[in-house]
Order: sequence, then C-alpha cells, then structure tokens
Amino acid sequence: MPVRQAVLRNARTDRRTPRAANTTEHQARLASRLTARDRWLVAMLHEHRVLTGDQIAALAFPTARAARARLRNLWCWSVLDRFQPVLARGTAPMHYLLGPAGATVLATGHGLDTTDLGYRRNRTLGIAHSLRLAHTIGCNQLLTDLATHGHLRAWWSEQRCARSIGDLARPDAYAHWATPHGELAFHLEYDTGTEALGKLAAKLAGYHDLARATGQTTALLFWFPSTHRETHARRTLHRTWTEMAEPGLLPIATASREAPHPAADAWLPLETSGPRRPLDQLPHTWPHLTPAPPDGESPPTSTNPALPPPPPQPPTMHPRAR
Repeated sequence: MPVRQAVLRNARTDRRTPRAANTTEHQARLASRLTARDRWLVAMLHEHRVLTGDQIAALAFPTARAARARLRNLWCWSVLDRFQPVLARGTAPMHYLLGPAGATVLATGHGLDTTDLGYRRNRTLGIAHSLRLAHTIGCNQLLTDLATHGHLRAWWSEQRCARSIGDLARPDAYAHWATPHGELAFHLEYDTGTEALGKLAAKLAGYHDLARATGQTTALLFWFPSTHRETHARRTLHRTWTEMAEPGLLPIATASREAPHPAADAWLPLETSGPRRPLDQLPHTWPHLTPAPPDGESPPTSTNPALPPPPPQPPTMHPRAR
C-alpha cells in the first residue's frame, strides 16, 4: 500500500561511493554482465524515476529473494542507486533509482550521451527528499498492479506526458490497457487527498481543451485514496463537467484504493451512479472514444522525445537467468 507523504522522514540515502567506478573498463565489463531484464529496468527507472524493491520484484522477478540479490549486484556495479525513507512507524522498502553506470548504458544503447538524457546524479538522488515522493511511488504502484495483471501495453510517466502532450493538460500518466474484452487508452489523475477539490476540478478545462485541439476523445480516470474522498470529489467534478461546452469530449471515471484491484469492478463513470465496472468494460460505456493506437505507436499528440517509452512488462527471461 502506498505511504502517505506526511509520514515520511528524511531518507537514508546511500552516499558511499559504489564499489565500481563508471569507467570505460567498467562499461566494457557490464556489456557481458547485464541481461535484457537489467537493461529494461534501467529504462524503466529513467522513465519513472523511482521504484521500490517490492515493485521491481513484482514486475520482473519470480521471487523477492531473487530480486534482492540482483538489485544488490546492480547497485554494486553503479547501474542503480538506492535510498530508504525513514517512516514514523515501521520500515520502508528500499527505493531504487538510475545510477551513473546505468545512465551510460542507456544512453550508449540509443547512440546518445548521458547529457542527452538530462541525467545528473545529484538531481536524481534529490527525489529522496522530494515532497512528491509519495505521489510518485503511489502512481508507480498503480502501474505495477496493472502491469502484473498482464494486459498493460503502455504507461507514460508524468514527465513524458508533460513533454509530449503540451501545456493544456498535465496528466500523472498516460496508459493503454487491453484485454480480449476491450481496450482503453486513458489519462490518469492520481490523487493523494491533499489537493483542494475545486483545484482538482479546475483541471478538467485543460483536458477538455486538449480534446478539442487534437480531435481525440480520450478517457480521464481519477484514482482516489478512499471512497470517502471519491464521493466528495465526484460531486465537484460532476458540477464542473456538466458546465462544459461539450462534456462528451471528456469521458471520466473514478475509483479508489479501497477497490480490490484497479482492473476489477472498481470504476464508476462520472455520468452514472453505478454499478462499478472493470477497466476493460469502460470502452463499452463510451463508444465514441478514439481507438487506442496500436502497440508501439504513440498517441497523436506525441512530439517523439529522444527515448521511446519502455514496455511496462520486462522481456521474457530464460529459466536459468531468472
């Protein structure tokens, strides 16, 4: 379960120099040491900034023990950095970031320099003290929950959305979910319960303007920390939504963390009072949605940033390499 920002204290950041320096010789050794899954994880950490050890284990490893052993090696090789937040109660999992050797591996794999990635180690480690750490981890937990269900085809980070979609709207993620029963492309607003509901509703105007400017009708999903918060937010959102010139351009559904799973019967369209629906059934509620782009293609609003988004699921590993 995601941790609230209010209970986080100063993080224990591992500032010791990793055992391996990021030299040319070290990069040559990494060429034979890194697996396809390691390289996928490097790309994921560049895209999503920080993942906990538990999230990485769920996404890419058969057991938590296997994940811990491999993550320790990747940290020792400077491929990853790590820190551990201090909680008022209990113990937080280790949090992993892109390390200097990992940034070099990622950049050279795409014919770039690390400067082209915008990578700076001090700035990357700065998320350990960010007031948005809980928001980022919570959003990435939703990614993990959907990806481990096996049908998440794309998940863009908040930073990629900001670069690619433009100034009209700033979603916390863009995703493409698909099952044999239906598929849905959507923008996500991940709510932690700290934002005023009026400010939350004010974001709808930007999404409405985005739909008008692009001619694309894309669902907007709100994920709330509790059904209590969701109930109050829906009233405010519905009032703002009905006052729009063309509310049909902005299909909205809400759900909360109290749902058994974000892919299950969790979602309630804003224009109805029930019942809740699975994620893959929402397209049947809104038949006028613009079809999701094929796998590997970007939404029409994309300006094609330097690196493509990594797939949410890791590459298949040989049983002996797992």
